[in-house]
Amino acid sequence: MKTIKNRIYIVLCSCMLFYCFLGCDNIKIRQSATVENGKIELSFDKNSGAFQSFKTVSNSYDFFDSIKPTESLWKIDFLQTSGVKTIEMSAASGFQFLKQDAHTLVLTWNNFKGIDNQKFKVIATVKLIENKPLSSWKISVEGIEGEKISRVVFPIISGIKDLGDENLAVPYWMGVKTKNPRNSLSKIEGKEKKYEWQYPGRMSLQCIALYNDSEKFGLYTACNDSLAYRKDFSYTLDGSNNLTYKVSNYPSIDEKSDIYSPKYEAIIGSFKGDWITAAEQYREWGSKQKWSSESRFKNGLTPKSLEETALWEWNRGKSINVLEPAKSLKQKLNLPVNVFWHWWHGCSYDDGFPEYFPPREGEESFILAMRSAQKEGIKSIVYMNQMQWGTETESWQKENALSYAVKDINGNTNTHTYNIFTNKSLTTMCMGTQFWKDKYTSLSDEAINTYQTNGVYMDQACFSFLCYDKTHGHPVGGGNYWLKNFGKLTEQIRSKFPENKDVFLAGEGVSEAWLPYLDAFLTLQVSMERYAGDNGWEPIPFFQAVYHQYAITYGNYSSLIVPPYDELWPKEYAPKNPLALLDESYSKQFLMEQARSFVWGLQPTISNYQNFLVSKRTKEIDYLLNLARVRNNGLKYLLRGKFFRSPKMITKEKTLDMSRLSIYAGKTGNTVTAFKKTADLIYSGAWKSDDNQLGIALASISDDSYQIDLSISSDDYGLNPNGRVNIINEDGAKFMTTYEEGKIDINFTLQPRQICIIEIINE
Repeated sequence: MKTIKNRIYIVLCSCMLFYCFLGCDNIKIRQSATVENGKIELSFDKNSGAFQSFKTVSNSYDFFDSIKPTESLWKIDFLQTSGVKTIEMSAASGFQFLKQDAHTLVLTWNNFKGIDNQKFKVIATVKLIENKPLSSWKISVEGIEGEKISRVVFPIISGIKDLGDENLAVPYWMGVKTKNPRNSLSKIEGKEKKYEWQYPGRMSLQCIALYNDSEKFGLYTACNDSLAYRKDFSYTLDGSNNLTYKVSNYPSIDEKSDIYSPKYEAIIGSFKGDWITAAEQYREWGSKQKWSSESRFKNGLTPKSLEETALWEWNRGKSINVLEPAKSLKQKLNLPVNVFWHWWHGCSYDDGFPEYFPPREGEESFILAMRSAQKEGIKSIVYMNQMQWGTETESWQKENALSYAVKDINGNTNTHTYNIFTNKSLTTMCMGTQFWKDKYTSLSDEAINTYQTNGVYMDQACFSFLCYDKTHGHPVGGGNYWLKNFGKLTEQIRSKFPENKDVFLAGEGVSEAWLPYLDAFLTLQVSMERYAGDNGWEPIPFFQAVYHQYAITYGNYSSLIVPPYDELWPKEYAPKNPLALLDESYSKQFLMEQARSFVWGLQPTISNYQNFLVSKRTKEIDYLLNLARVRNNGLKYLLRGKFFRSPKMITKEKTLDMSRLSIYAGKTGNTVTAFKKTADLIYSGAWKSDDNQLGIALASISDDSYQIDLSISSDDYGLNPNGRVNIINEDGAKFMTTYEEGKIDINFTLQPRQICIIEIINE
């Protein structure tokens, strides 16, 4: 009996070995195709092409969980009469891999189920970048003639494990970061837990950093698209707490084309550091691109009056409520003040666009007020949304605007109701149509030449949309036609500018792709709490860290009074006490917003300024004016400087009273939502000037003095080993000390609410 059992055991073992080594339909050996360059190692399943591991060579750290979900490396959406059909790797009966060289893998999928065209195949090329912990990923979809492909999702990096003390930094407009992104994602309602950002658009540059903030290492994900094709970046959380990173690419729908292969690669890599490290790494590439070399600011094309702006006043309404307070503000500051002017137009805000003319106070009054302000050196740009048309305006019907509006894949317009008071909607116009470029050019021409403004604020400028209207003359669906046509639009507008007059164009948000087209960029994350509350994200100067020396940024919701209400909106919702003071408990929030602007290199801005604030909120206005004066003495750093990491210093924190409120008075009358949040009391930013000097901006919002003790190595900032240290305040530069042999020690007492720049000069 024992002998029989032994024989059965031997037979079973032999069968198992047979299946393991020879294979069957249900069992496959998990073998890997691997490439490594001494920095990172990537492994893919030889049987399917699934991404198995991503390791750092130095310590064999794998960014993937040991048991990770198997997800396709790519997905393709086909448009069919019955709807959208999606295929992925599992639909391929054939798979081959080729190790082209020591650093390059070519993965090919073919023989697809449900695809009649036998030439159809998907090729992914993954290449490690020499001597860097980076890899480039490129996809090619071939044999697609006669097909309509609306989206190609590639790469899909699934199963990213929790890095510990995890932070996610994203260049959403100026930039934001959040601690424990998995926890934040898990709180999103609905089946899909996803953060997604559009580029070009609210995602101002093509780089995201996921990192461990205490041990300083992370996952670097980017694209090297120098032509700004439309794409989406996302992070998704599944039920097993696994993160998945995706890039959604949008081809132009062209049934005659037989191949789609983006003109750029995705970049996946590791880095040692934090979000600043990632920004510096991306800057190395971004500063070499065409948008940097053609930056208007870098090439001296921005008007001097814009560059010299010491303070912006952002007011709304008629000139008596906008230009007159600006004159008083300029007299107190004794430096250039410019005006960012909303609600000057004859139509109701957020529903009557683009019927801006005549101005609501009348043509003659408006022009006289504008000329009076300009005589005192005050320049004004006026609000005009650069892509919205009110669907209930007379001109919407009369000019057949619907024909030139953006259409989605189903032929629907992108219509949205912004105005909660009138409930009238706006529809997005297509930048790819000559009709809209001509329409907006004529509006700008009238604002600048007839009404004597100094330029136009182009609301929603740094946005882009997919349009599927075949009659518009642009590629259907994806592509980069939106940005190209925005460039043509600004060229048309500037062709109408009068000679020998400072005229400029500003736009909402920031974006690398718009650097050649706009003179100034509105960046509002310094006031993030004021419009978003405590939503788990913190503002960071991500964009400035990459592109500060290429762009003038400005803007702030920072206000000391209740937001205004448009007089053209329904009277029943108007506040009983317009322009009422906000409670003094929120004053620290105002100071915080201004301090962030100062140390992060923005032109300072105050919203809803009124003359009575000088006496009613003296401390806050004095702080703002002092800040503007100090900044004006350090423009080589805070206007033109290159971002550097601030020296290490122990900062003070305090729980502050915060207010979240609409940018205009709320419908219920109670516009303020109060909450508390811990915030820094000391803010800093380091900037390198063109002549190789370093400015360290410091801003205190504390009521107490604070001891500054900094020990800096000159090598860390590329400075000479010997030099001197000055302190710049509102009166100018004052000598502090000298340094030798590369060791810079700075010790002084930062006074309550003091603002200054520590200047380190080479000798």
